[in-house]
This record gives sequence, C-alpha cells and structure tokens, in this order.
Amino acid sequence: MAIRITDDISIDEREIEESFVRSSGPGGQNVNKLSTAVQLRFDVRRSPSLPNDVALRLMRLAGKRVTKDGVIVLIAQRHRTQERNRADALERLVALVREAATPPTPRRATKPTRASKERRLEGKKVRSAIKGMRRAKPAMD
Repeated sequence: MAIRITDDISIDEREIEESFVRSSGPGGQNVNKLSTAVQLRFDVRRSPSLPNDVALRLMRLAGKRVTKDGVIVLIAQRHRTQERNRADALERLVALVREAATPPTPRRATKPTRASKERRLEGKKVRSAIKGMRRAKPAMD
C-alpha cells in the first residue's frame, strides 16, 4: 500500500523500515519490559518514489537525521504505546517529505528606496568628515 504525500508523490510502505526499541520516555513499570519506541528508516537515495530535486531538498531538510548513506532515521518515543509512536514517526516523515516537495519560492529582486540611498550617502559624508579631521594639516611657515 502507498502512503500519499502530495497529488503526484506517494511512498510505498515497503520502502519504510521500522524497528522497535526500548523507550526512555514515559511508561511506568512497562518501560523496562516493552519496546515501545519506534525507529523509522527511509532510504532517500534509493527511493524510486521521489523525484531527484525533492530527494535533495529532503536530505537537506533532514539535517542530522540523515546518515551518510542517505537514510533518514526518525525515532518516536513520545507516547506510551507502540502504535501511537509508529503513527507519530510516520506523520513526521510525511510532513518532512511534504515540506521538501514544495519548491522554494524564488527571491524577488528589489531596489533600495530613495530614503535608504540618502541615509547611506549621509553616513558616508559623516564618516568622511571624521576621517578628514584626522589628517595632518600642512605646516604653515
């Protein structure tokens, strides 16, 4: 089954690898017995579901959560149950991919305002005057 990210991007569930580890979070007496934390792994570089530009943006967005091999590792341990942690990790992955799927808006070039140009030139005049006063005056004989 595929996980829908956007209208044209969906990830196959077989591309996502989950493993369960013991959680350091809440859980009372169960915390030492049950593996409720979820470690979700998604190989961005080998994923056929993602276009190349989205994959590159995703790896940049993931930051420290991506390994040298291009695998995103998300650990979810906020909740006490394995199911809620699984859902949390999956939601976070979907949100990350969705954010990477929206291309950045290009920078719009702007011109400095007339007032800002005048302020800059005024500042230069003041600085010039200060430095001009430091110059040694020619000696009068």
